[in-house]
Amino acid sequence: MTGKLYLVPAPLDFGCSEQAPLEEVMPPGTLAVAARLDHWICESAKSTRAYLKRIHQLHPLAVPLQEQQITELPRQVHKKGDHDGSFDARPLLAAASGGHDIGLVSEAGMPAIADPGSSVVRAAHDLGLEVAALVGPASLLLALVSSGLNGQSFAFHGYLPQDDAERALRIRQLESLALKTGQTQIFIETPYRNSALLAALLGSLQDSTRLAVSWGLTLPQGCSRSAAIRQWKNENTLLQNRLPAVFAFGR
Repeated sequence: MTGKLYLVPAPLDFGCSEQAPLEEVMPPGTLAVAARLDHWICESAKSTRAYLKRIHQLHPLAVPLQEQQITELPRQVHKKGDHDGSFDARPLLAAASGGHDIGLVSEAGMPAIADPGSSVVRAAHDLGLEVAALVGPASLLLALVSSGLNGQSFAFHGYLPQDDAERALRIRQLESLALKTGQTQIFIETPYRNSALLAALLGSLQDSTRLAVSWGLTLPQGCSRSAAIRQWKNENTLLQNRLPAVFAFGR
């Protein structure tokens, strides 16, 4: 009997100074499944161990932490992503052939969405393994439903260019697409660049375009704001550069 691949979500407080109580942001059923796994594929073994320690406080681990088999995705996957099909993740799933269930986990939120992991899921399907996605927080969807923007047609673009001119051009291109088709445009940024990206959006988007920003999702200090650009300019909103944020705009 072969093992399953479980897609295990993680809380959205990675890298934040304050953590949300795990029992408030993660379903008990998800934590119970995670607690019985002993083979993992992840971005960072360190952050995975820290997550397992938190899980253990609510659901004792079936296998002690020091005996957990934790495999990190290769460095090139972190840098370039693994969504283009060029990385063969099948060797990472060898334990499943011996009957071991394997958990795929990212540092925050759902694996394989705005994070590495799609190559592992694809490989599991190619090997005939059962893939089971567990319930948990997904920052992109939480931000979208909090935005008031079109939830029937949307696109996620990852990070915008860092160069000022290239970023402004890309923003205008995406705005043109959003206004023409009604498709919501979603993207993220490294927390310490939140304010710089907000300034670029306010300087590039038309006054009538609606911009939504959600930061610190699931955290006590988290907030979502959605308004026309002209209103953002009038209110002079400041973003916290230490909290993860999701940006979206549309009509």
